[in-house]
Amino acid sequence: MSTDYDVEKGDSVHPGKPVTVDRYTAGARVNHWITAISLVLLALSGLALFHPRLFFLTGLFGGGPLTRIIHPWIGVLLFFSFFGLFLRFWKANLWKREDGTWLARIRDVLTGHEERLPEVGKYNAGQKFVFWSMSALIIVLITTGLIIWDQYFSVFTTIEQKRWAVLIHAIAAICAISVWIIHVYAAIWVRGTIRAMTRGSVTGGWAWRHHRKWLRELVGKASKGKSTPAE
Repeated sequence: MSTDYDVEKGDSVHPGKPVTVDRYTAGARVNHWITAISLVLLALSGLALFHPRLFFLTGLFGGGPLTRIIHPWIGVLLFFSFFGLFLRFWKANLWKREDGTWLARIRDVLTGHEERLPEVGKYNAGQKFVFWSMSALIIVLITTGLIIWDQYFSVFTTIEQKRWAVLIHAIAAICAISVWIIHVYAAIWVRGTIRAMTRGSVTGGWAWRHHRKWLRELVGKASKGKSTPAE
């Protein structure tokens, strides 16, 4: 943290001084944006190949043949990039008792009555849903994608397997795009969230309001002289 913080009041002990809390390292932010850009490019190229009416999107990638070549490689990049995020954040996304309470009070979340919500750690139940959903969906996408990647794997699979893989791949892709939309909408909806992935820090007020348990943990460690590096 950039200055002292009164965890009981959710404010700086030195009025007028800005309070910021480190949330993400530069490495984590670069990892996140590589994953995000890969997912967008993968979605656009995949949609271009999904339906004739969306074929015009292949123009973004140099035409149909190039799109077909590039699409699976973007998928490989997404898989390894997300794997890096997974290694960084899986522990922080483990389910906690308060997450069940938070989820049960989802109406209060949507209506902005955060005073009725339990204190949560670095991630709330909604963020954990996005994390674990994307983790599962990306595994499904890479697995089915390899099965239908004829250039390298056609000799290892049957026509029947490819038919099922195409169907599952399409369903998983639609689900992944839907989860991504929820993720982006939530980041925009909760004011101050995008700052975390652009600057690496959040305001003390944001941390107090949305992730109070996490802030208390940071302040507790700081008061004991322990370092609290961002992830």
